[in-house]
Amino acid sequence: MLSSSFLLSGLLALALPQVIFCQAKCSLVPPKDATTNSKSTSSGTGSGSATSGSNSGSNGDFADVLANGWYPGWLAEDNPPSNISWSKYNTLTFAFATTTSDVNTVALDFISQQALPQFVSQAQEHNVTAILSIGGWSGSMYFSNAMATAQNRSAFVKTVTGLVDKYDVDGIEFDWEYPGKQGIGCNTVSSSDAENFLSFLEELRQDPTGANLVLAAAVSITPWVGSGGEPMTDVSAFAKVLDHISIMNYDIWGSWSPTVGPNAPLNDSCAPVQDGSAVSAVNAWTAAGFPADQISLGLAAYGHSFDVSNSNALSGSNSKTLKLYPAFNAGDQPHGDSQDAQAGTDECGNATPVGGIFNFWGLVDGGFLTTAGNAANGIDYTFDNCSQTPFVYNPTSDVMVSFDDATSFAAKGKFINSMGLKGFSVWHILGDYNDILLDAVSDAMGIETVCTSSS
Repeated sequence: MLSSSFLLSGLLALALPQVIFCQAKCSLVPPKDATTNSKSTSSGTGSGSATSGSNSGSNGDFADVLANGWYPGWLAEDNPPSNISWSKYNTLTFAFATTTSDVNTVALDFISQQALPQFVSQAQEHNVTAILSIGGWSGSMYFSNAMATAQNRSAFVKTVTGLVDKYDVDGIEFDWEYPGKQGIGCNTVSSSDAENFLSFLEELRQDPTGANLVLAAAVSITPWVGSGGEPMTDVSAFAKVLDHISIMNYDIWGSWSPTVGPNAPLNDSCAPVQDGSAVSAVNAWTAAGFPADQISLGLAAYGHSFDVSNSNALSGSNSKTLKLYPAFNAGDQPHGDSQDAQAGTDECGNATPVGGIFNFWGLVDGGFLTTAGNAANGIDYTFDNCSQTPFVYNPTSDVMVSFDDATSFAAKGKFINSMGLKGFSVWHILGDYNDILLDAVSDAMGIETVCTSSS
């Protein structure tokens, strides 16, 4: 159950200054009480680099709140770094460099190689911390090998610090999907992955370059798997070497699920099936000893599509009420927006269907939402009060989409405050209408944008 402070934080957010628009250089300032709350509750240490780096300023310590998002480098040709809404963030993470079979090398695709220096330059210009993420769903295949021995770990430390020197990034995120268990299907895996990962991070922190980096990890909704094959019950040692983790609270339900369900549920304790949520994830990580104020909640600026017949989707006398958790046709995956993955073969050689992903802007382009982010004419809409997520349905095409809108982003912003979390991380940041979501979560958290004269 959510604490009473969840409701109180919402009231406090309304009283705090909101976004100020002006034609000058702008930067984010955390809620007025963030510094006191954060420093009084943390039991981790991290590097401390975030408090003394490029993000600290006279209006407050940016380390006390994280407004982060992932920038997909492979989309940079159509969406260069100059298109980013820089004033909405104080940290941005470039995705992805990928692991290789050579511990001395990580890879960047050609487009990302061209975009990363531009990304870093733009980040420096806008006083935003630039982090490079290593891994991802298809880029984690050789993490286990890189961590397996002391010799490999030392070599990989040099590989990582070499990346930092080459691209002048402020930090590194490890998006290992997933230590101790299989991800895409052909990852190298060891029961000692988590233990080796910790040893690697500790060695990286001892390196002169690593000591001053912002170090982060993108993580699952449960703690890393230990040597016994179960989620670890004590991850407090990781908090001493990581500045923060970002819980990937999305892809909870999708085409692999038995029914339609919420992509990124805030809560599921009141749902007919508990497959995970922000509430359960934060509870799991904090119970295992990771401090709340070093946790960022991952937010989804996209949704999953399902083929659902009218009879399964709609109920009521006028057949306009959307059902929750309806059956869907798994044999007919609807295609998502123009960035959606095509059917093909993955890195492991396995056949894959279309992704069925609609980014928030894709829902506008696809006629599900208006440019204001509301349900378009002819589209059925419902909001699940348990998961705090919306669903839209096109009764003509039979396509239902579980996604997040401004209302659900605001609910998660209030939750972040109520639980004393570090902030949020959005996948992903590109899109003409994403500012609707960013403004909703920032307003709910009481984050304001302060602009200074450029003269």
